[in-house]
Amino acid sequence: MSRAEIFANIRRGLGREVPTDEQRQTVQNRLRAKADNIIPARAQLPQPQQVELFRTMATEAAAELIELDNIEQLPAACDNWLATQNLNEFICASDPQLAGLDWTGIKATKEERVARVGDMAALTTSFAGIAETGTLMLYSRADSPTTLNFLPDNHLVVLHEKDILGVYEEAWKKLRSHCQTDDGLLKMPRTINMITGPSRSADIEQTLLMGAHGPKRLVIFLVKH
Repeated sequence: MSRAEIFANIRRGLGREVPTDEQRQTVQNRLRAKADNIIPARAQLPQPQQVELFRTMATEAAAELIELDNIEQLPAACDNWLATQNLNEFICASDPQLAGLDWTGIKATKEERVARVGDMAALTTSFAGIAETGTLMLYSRADSPTTLNFLPDNHLVVLHEKDILGVYEEAWKKLRSHCQTDDGLLKMPRTINMITGPSRSADIEQTLLMGAHGPKRLVIFLVKH
């Protein structure tokens, strides 16, 4: 059952019709007026210190960080990392930021498509980084389907330092602003993923298993400019 069908069933159960523009605007006003929760002191930092906190927290969560001076260094850095893992192919989001780079010099085979079972590595961009926990925020769209984030064993992610925020509340505000339409309404993505380190599970005999529900490795290309 699709999300639209689920919401339609809920509306019927509540005896409600499709919301009017006035009702939609009321919801938007309420979202904008909502006060923030208590913000952890450790994340109330100037932006340079937020970047350093993100580095620390992401590393503690077992993510691998590779720092780049600029986005043009990404193709070579990605190719080098794949070579160290004896991987010679990867799938890539068709995100304009990635599509605009020069990939002609790489040795690995690059494909732009949805992920399938058996794919070993995927490269995507991220919408934001959250310093308090070293978390990445990604959202689904036509040029970056969610399958890229979870099916391959290795998830390679591009994050710009300027996109690192202190706390979750700021990341959600940024996403709402990004998704606001010209008429002031929100058109949110179908899926939003919060990713903190590689997938893991310790609920089987309390033995830590990497890659239990997704990628075994998370590699973050942290771009300064």
